Amino acid sequence: MNRTLERGLTMIDVVIAGAGPNGLMLACELALAGVRPLVLEQLREPTVEQRANGLVGQVVRMLDRRGLYGRLTGSAAAPEPVPGFVFGAFPLDLHDLPDNPLYTLMVPQRRIEQMLAERAAELGVEIRRGHEVLGFTQDDTSVTVEATGMDAIEAAFLIGADGGHSVVRKLAGIDFPGITTDRSVSRSAHVSVPAAMVSPSGLTVSGFGLVPPFLHTRTERGIFVWAPLPGRDPLISVSEHDQPGEGEMTLDELRAAAKRVLGADVPLGPPTGAGPHLLRRLEGGNTRLASRYRDGRVLLVGDAAHVHSAIGGSGLNLGLQDAINLGWKLAAVQRGSAPEGLLDTYGTERRPVGERVTMHTQAQTVLTGPGGEITALRQLFGEMLDNAQSRRHIAALIAGADIVYDMGTATGPHVGRWAPDVPGLSELTRTGRPLLLDPTGELDAGPWADQVDLIAAPGLDTALLLRPDCYVAWEGTAPNGLDEALTLWFGKP
Repeated sequence: MNRTLERGLTMIDVVIAGAGPNGLMLACELALAGVRPLVLEQLREPTVEQRANGLVGQVVRMLDRRGLYGRLTGSAAAPEPVPGFVFGAFPLDLHDLPDNPLYTLMVPQRRIEQMLAERAAELGVEIRRGHEVLGFTQDDTSVTVEATGMDAIEAAFLIGADGGHSVVRKLAGIDFPGITTDRSVSRSAHVSVPAAMVSPSGLTVSGFGLVPPFLHTRTERGIFVWAPLPGRDPLISVSEHDQPGEGEMTLDELRAAAKRVLGADVPLGPPTGAGPHLLRRLEGGNTRLASRYRDGRVLLVGDAAHVHSAIGGSGLNLGLQDAINLGWKLAAVQRGSAPEGLLDTYGTERRPVGERVTMHTQAQTVLTGPGGEITALRQLFGEMLDNAQSRRHIAALIAGADIVYDMGTATGPHVGRWAPDVPGLSELTRTGRPLLLDPTGELDAGPWADQVDLIAAPGLDTALLLRPDCYVAWEGTAPNGLDEALTLWFGKP
C-alpha cells in the first residue's frame, strides 16, 4: 500500500524503529491488515543476549488466536492455564480457581523474535538491519526519517519500538517520568551444580534446605532463584541491596552473593551446555512510563513507552499487547477507513495498562526486599493470599485479564472485556479481521460487510462484535446498538 508522491518519491506506510518482539509483532499485525511496514534495526544481526525466558499472561492466548502459539511449542495443543505461579516471592496457588486466567509459555526471547521475524517475512515485511534512526521531521501528512547508511525515508507514520533508551521517544520530546533506584543489585548466570543437589522438587542446599524451582526464595537478606530451564543450563539469580560489584561479573561473585542471601555455600560451577550463556550483574532499576504514547504521526510501543522491573515476567505481555492494539487501528487510518479519533484510543486504552503493570511490579519489588519490616508486611500479605478471591485478583492482574476498555457509547455489561474462549475462535481470529459472532442467525454486518466477517455461532448465549485485538465492542441478542458500535470502531459506511 505504499504510495508515490507528486515529487516522485515513494511514501512508505509505516516505519518501525526496532526489530525486537514488539516491533516485529506490530509489523505482522499491520501486514495482516494490508499495510506494508518497513522495519529498521540498528543491530546487524539478531542478538544472542539472554533476555526474557518466556511469556506470561494474556498474550499467550493471543498468540494462539493468531496461529503463532504452535510455532513456539511445536504442538497443536491449545494453551492451558498454569496451576501455580509466583507473586512478590509468594507461591501463588491457582489450581482451585475454576476460571484461572494465567497462562505461561517458557521459551527464550530470541526464539520468539526468530518466530516473529519468520512470520513477518511470510507476510512480505521488509526488515533492514544495520540502520539506526538518527532524526525525523513531521508535518500533518508524513514523517521524514533519517537513519544511518541510507537515504531519508518518507512515511505516513513512525513507530518507536526501540527499547527503554528509545531514540524515537527522545527525538519526539515525549517525557519519560518515573523513579530510579540504586540500592538493588541482581546477579544472574547459567551454571552447573552437583547432580546430587537436584531433584524435581528443587535444589537442596546444605545448611539452608530446599529451594523450589522457578520461585523467588526470600530471606531477610535478599532473593535467590533456581531456574532449571528445559534443554538449557540451569539459571541462578541472586538479588540483594547495597552490595555493588566491581569490574566484570564472575562466578565467584555470584557464589559470594548466594552465600550472603542463603547463609550457606552453593557449589556453583561453569555451564557445560551449548551457549549463549548469561553472566550478568545489574545494579539499580528504573520504573518509567511515557507521558503520552503519541506525538502527531509518531507513536511508541513496548519498552519505548514503559520500563519496569522484570519481576513476574509481565514485560512481553505488556509490549506485545501494545502492538496488537495499535496494529489494526493504525492500519485502518492508513487505509482511510478509520473513524475520527480511532488512533487516539491507542494511548487512552494502553497507557492505563502500563500504569497497572508498573504498579504491581513496584509492589512486588517491595515485597521481595530485605529486612524485618518487609517480613512483617509479607506475613499480612500471605494471610490475604489464603483467600481464593484474592489469588484470582492477583492472577488476573499478572495476566492482564482484568483489563476492561472504555468502549464509549458502545455500552453493555461486558463490553470492553477480552473475548471469552469460544470453540473455533482461535482459527477465526487468525486473519486479524473484526468478527460478528451471531448465534441468532438474524444479524448482519450491513454496509460494513466488507470490513467485518459474519460468523454463525449457535453455541453462544449472546452475539458478540469482536475488534481485531479480540476485545468485545458490542454484545446483545437483538441488533439494538450494533450499528452504533460498528460506526464507532469501523467508521461510517
